[in-house]
Amino acid sequence: MLSEYLPILLLFIVAAAFAVGSIAAASLVGPSVPNPTKLAAYESGNEPLADVKGTRFSVQFYLVAMMFLIFDIETVFLYPWAVVYRSLGWFALGQMAIFIGILGVAFVYELGRGGLEWD
Repeated sequence: MLSEYLPILLLFIVAAAFAVGSIAAASLVGPSVPNPTKLAAYESGNEPLADVKGTRFSVQFYLVAMMFLIFDIETVFLYPWAVVYRSLGWFALGQMAIFIGILGVAFVYELGRGGLEWD
C-alpha cells in the first residue's frame, strides 16, 4: 500500500531539494550590492506618496477584484465539468446553466456599478 505513494513522496523530496538548492545557489553565486535605490519601496514605478494603512480604497478597486473573481471561479469550475460532461448527462448541463446564470447576474451587477468604466 505504501509503495504506491513512494513516487509521490520522492517527487515532493526532489521538489523541496530543488527549491532549497536554487535559493542557496542564488544567495551564494548572485551579486549582493545593496544601495539606496534597490532598498527603496517600489510601487508601480512611483515613489509611495503616503502610508496606506487605515486609508480607504476606491470602489473601482473592489469592482475590478470582483470581476476577476467572477471569471476565475467560472474557469476553475468549467474545466473539470467539461472533461467529464458526457458521463454526467443532462442534469449536469442544467446545473452548469444555473451556475453560469448566477455568475451572469454578478456580471450584470458589475456592469451596472461601472466595473468596466475607466476614468
